[in-house]
Amino acid sequence: MNNSAVQSLRLPAEWEPQSFLQLTFPHCDSDWAYLLEEASACFVDIIEAAARFQKVLVVCDNVKRVRAYFRNTSNVYFVEVPSNDTWARDHGGITVLDNGKAVVQDYIFNGWGKKFEAGLDNQITKSLIDQGFLQQCELKSFDFVLEGGSIESDGRGTILTTTDCLLEENRNPQYTQQEIEDILKQNFGAKRVLWLNSGYLAGDDTDSHIDTIARLCNENTIAYVGCNNPEDEHFGALQKMKAELEQFTTEDGTPYKLVELPFADPCFDDEGNRLPATYANFTIINGAVLLPVYGLKQDAEAVDILQRIFPEKEIIPINCRVLIEQHGSLHCVTMQYPEAVKLKS
Repeated sequence: MNNSAVQSLRLPAEWEPQSFLQLTFPHCDSDWAYLLEEASACFVDIIEAAARFQKVLVVCDNVKRVRAYFRNTSNVYFVEVPSNDTWARDHGGITVLDNGKAVVQDYIFNGWGKKFEAGLDNQITKSLIDQGFLQQCELKSFDFVLEGGSIESDGRGTILTTTDCLLEENRNPQYTQQEIEDILKQNFGAKRVLWLNSGYLAGDDTDSHIDTIARLCNENTIAYVGCNNPEDEHFGALQKMKAELEQFTTEDGTPYKLVELPFADPCFDDEGNRLPATYANFTIINGAVLLPVYGLKQDAEAVDILQRIFPEKEIIPINCRVLIEQHGSLHCVTMQYPEAVKLKS
C-alpha cells in the first residue's frame, strides 16, 4: 500500500458522531448461564441508556426471547446470529473511513490468545454484512488477530496500545513488534503507535487491553487507572505505566493532559479470585458517556471525574458488578459504528 493510500484511511475516534452501538446479548449456552438473569438485566440497562441517544443493534440467539427483557425498544434493533459469548468490542467490526467511505474491517478473534472458544463470535461481523444489517459499507477481512479493546485511536493518526496484548505469543507470533506496528499503520492510516509496556489488572483475560487501563478522551487527554497504595499488587505496574504516559506527547510534541481515575476497591468472585473492576472501561456515545460502576465508594468520584473530562456529555453510571464476574466491563460489551455506516431499519 503506497503512502497516498495510507493517508486516505482514518480510524475515527470513539467521540466522533456514531450511527449505532452494537452489543451481543447473553444466552444460556454462553459462560453467563449461571448468572443469566443478572447479566441480562445489566445488558438491558446499557442498551436502554444508549438508545436514548442513538440506535443500538442487539445480536442475540433468539429475538423473541431477548426482546421480552425490554421495557422500551425504541431505537433498539434485534438480529439473530449465533455467538459463543458477549464481548462485542473484541469480535465486532472495526470501521475505518477510506476517503469518507466506511470500510468495516473484520479481524480474527481467537478468544484472547486461544483462551476460549470463539468460532461463532468470529463469524458475527460477516453475518451482519451478509444479512444486510450493516449498509453503505464494505467488508474487508484480515488474516491477523486483533481485538477492538486492544487499540485506542484519536482519529488523527495516533494509535495507543500495549505490548502485553499485541505481542502475546498466541495472537500473531509470526510478527515482530515493528511488523505489527507497520500493520496497524497500514490498516488504520496511522502515523504513529504509542506502546505501553506496563500496566495490568488482576483477573483480566485480555492480556492488558488498553481499554481497561488507559483511554484517549480527546486529542490531548488520556484518562488512566492510578494506584497509589504500595500494598496493592498493582502498585508497581501502574506506577510504571503512569511514568510511561508522562513521556508520551501529542503529535505536535505537547505532553498529554493526564487524568487519573480512581482505583476501585478490590472485588472478588465466590472463589476468592480478584476481578478486574476498572473505571477506564467507559463507552463514549452521542451525547453521553456510559460509565461502569460497581457499588463501591469510588463510584461517585469516577462520575465526577468523567464529567470534568466530558463537560458537554451526560455521564450515565451503570452498575456493571455482574460483568466483571466474567472478567470484562461496559466498554468490552459494546462496539460503536461511525455515522457513515447505516443500520438496516
